[in-house]
Amino acid sequence: MTTTTMAGTVADVLPPTRISARRTVRHSLTLAWRNIAQLRHSPEKLLDVTLMPLVFLTLFLYVFGGAVAGNTHAYLQQLLPGLVAQMAMFSTMGLGTALNEDLRKGVFDRFRSLPIARSAPLVGTVLGDTVRFLTVMVILTAAGTAMGFRFGSDPLRVLAGFGLVYVFYLAFSWISVMVGLLAPSPETVQGLAFLFVMPLTFGSSVFVADTSTMPGWLEAWTKVNPVSHLTDSLRALLVGGPVGNHVWFTLAWAIGIVTVTFPIAMVMYKRRA
Repeated sequence: MTTTTMAGTVADVLPPTRISARRTVRHSLTLAWRNIAQLRHSPEKLLDVTLMPLVFLTLFLYVFGGAVAGNTHAYLQQLLPGLVAQMAMFSTMGLGTALNEDLRKGVFDRFRSLPIARSAPLVGTVLGDTVRFLTVMVILTAAGTAMGFRFGSDPLRVLAGFGLVYVFYLAFSWISVMVGLLAPSPETVQGLAFLFVMPLTFGSSVFVADTSTMPGWLEAWTKVNPVSHLTDSLRALLVGGPVGNHVWFTLAWAIGIVTVTFPIAMVMYKRRA
């Protein structure tokens, strides 16, 4: 009788060897809420994504507006969708820094000792960072509207545009996760992240819709650059015009990024945490 009772007790304590998809989703959402709660207690972590959109919008609009489009109002119509794409990329960099800090503090060691899905800490970190993305989008859109930007398409296309940039943001976040796992300290995360973000955003159609005046090698890069496809999709969906194949190229890039980076990030996490 004693042996049976002890065996039953041990079986109840040991975590299951295989965690279902439903429990994985629940664990991921729980850990995502942990990250959101951290922002509630430390709102200063949102300072960069609060000020950066305003600085970028003001500087690029009034420095390049007259030279590129003849006046700031016309340039704002093509600049704001580009900045939406750029700021979505920039907002992922804080994700890698926060992840690296948690690793150094041993937080993820605690996660590994819990009976939760192996992917839940990383997935929860990515989902919890959605607050930063939403903060950037709200501030940038509100500031652009106050400066004179006007949506030129119906509400469904506008929602589709922001939905598309969110999908790409989630996909690109996994590159930031890899950088956070790779960097030896939080201080180096930003520098490594810029190596990916800067060529993608500035070597694209973010700031100029017509890339035909660029050197041949740079124009060829912009045509395959996923940020260019995202930007051109947003201009068509938010301002108006034909979408073409840009949406499909953007989705294909997002799927490809996740397909490659997610398993690599899981292997790196297993070795690092």
